[in-house]
Amino acid sequence: MSSTISFYFQDILLYISAIPLIGILFLLLINSEQQKLLKVVALNFSSLPFIGFLFVWGAFKKSVGTFQFVTKILWIPILNLNVVLGIDGISLFFLLLTTFLIPLCILIGWNTIHSNLKGYLISFLLIEFLLIGVFCALDVLMFYILFESILIPMFLVIGIWGSRERKMLASYYFFLYTLLGSVLMLLSILYIYNQVGTTDYEILLTFVFSDFEQKILWFTFFIAFASKVPMVPVHLWLPEAHVEAPTAGSVILAGVLLKLGTYGFIRFSLPLFPQASFYFTPFVYTVSLIGIVYTSLTAIRQTDFKRIIAYTSVAHMNVVMLGIFSFNNVGIEGALLQSLSHGFVASALFVVIGVVYERYKTRLVKYYGGFVHTMPLYVSIFLFFTMANIGLPGTSGFIGEFLIFAGSFKVNSSITFFGATGMILGGCYALWLFNRIAFGNLKSQYVKQTLDINKREFFIFVPLICYTLILGLTPDSYLSSIHMSVNNLVENMYF
Repeated sequence: MSSTISFYFQDILLYISAIPLIGILFLLLINSEQQKLLKVVALNFSSLPFIGFLFVWGAFKKSVGTFQFVTKILWIPILNLNVVLGIDGISLFFLLLTTFLIPLCILIGWNTIHSNLKGYLISFLLIEFLLIGVFCALDVLMFYILFESILIPMFLVIGIWGSRERKMLASYYFFLYTLLGSVLMLLSILYIYNQVGTTDYEILLTFVFSDFEQKILWFTFFIAFASKVPMVPVHLWLPEAHVEAPTAGSVILAGVLLKLGTYGFIRFSLPLFPQASFYFTPFVYTVSLIGIVYTSLTAIRQTDFKRIIAYTSVAHMNVVMLGIFSFNNVGIEGALLQSLSHGFVASALFVVIGVVYERYKTRLVKYYGGFVHTMPLYVSIFLFFTMANIGLPGTSGFIGEFLIFAGSFKVNSSITFFGATGMILGGCYALWLFNRIAFGNLKSQYVKQTLDINKREFFIFVPLICYTLILGLTPDSYLSSIHMSVNNLVENMYF
């Protein structure tokens, strides 16, 4: 039976990753005037990979900590460079998150994107293809190529379909900050190739670098991943990019692209350079704590709806860093769950912002108020995700943060105490923002007509609500698949 299953799932990752590319080919063949057909085709082809990865999850062996469904394609055999794909419990849920959010992004822009619609849809299918490749890549050079290639479609999404006049500046911010941070990483990959003779990830795991080499290589990888998380002071591109990006662009930025940094730390920095990871832990803790407190306080004084949520994303992702560098199963598993939770909750909050922006064309909080009187369903959904954002028990945010702080407490109780202040500050800015939007008098001099959420918006929120509750109420359905892979990672670090 197991051999039959393995036969059917042989090269499955290759087939799933090809689906968005096939969708792009279909879109290129369709006339640009047929906008309804373009949207239907893009929605179907972006949804199929999610269904595919659900089948992969069903066939995934939870008791195995090594990589599964491995596919190897010879690329440049003479240089020992190959395309290697495979997943473990760590990458599986990032793939599910990616393929879940891309169809929602297409639905979000269903009625709002009209100019150059074909280019918009192709950009999101290309992002989906590249992200699937990033999370499946078992070759460091291939990971780098895909990791950097995502910049191109995201640059276009922000620069072309952004909502305000500063959109080109924001897209350049995003591009330059993240690209320049990765240049040193490329040099390090070339050094690794020169030393080991290959960039195959599984072979690199067996190679031991000297302490000095580990420190240099770790730091170059850190600069690349820290700008993606983002960590202070290389976080400045994120609020600007979020504010100027279309709603779907903000969803994919917060939902998945920020996870590239934390995934990079877990996949590459910790197992390849364990001694350097231990050595630089105080540095990471310091930068993360500064990021949590600084961005939380900055969020409180913002006046732009989107900028507030953007700064909260920075704070949450820095909490994830505390879990990753706890170097124990509990903390790392908490970091993975919090990353998934943030993918659902932050995405939903940006959709919440997009709902009112589509109607009233402003994101300044001062123009809103009293929506509880006229938009009760909208306010109820906003309240649910506000509570999830501050870690209400029963939601996904609580489970992730609890495990992170339980893991970091084993290492350093002081770090846990200061990190937990982010939860207190998070409650301050989240509830204050909700209070200003939902309660008080309706500001009829600015908003003359209010419309509650429509059917399309409702069906965007429903799966986000369901997954936030499922992850919060039944976390073991996720943890059981993650546990062996995390255990294998921790064992490799210590032994």
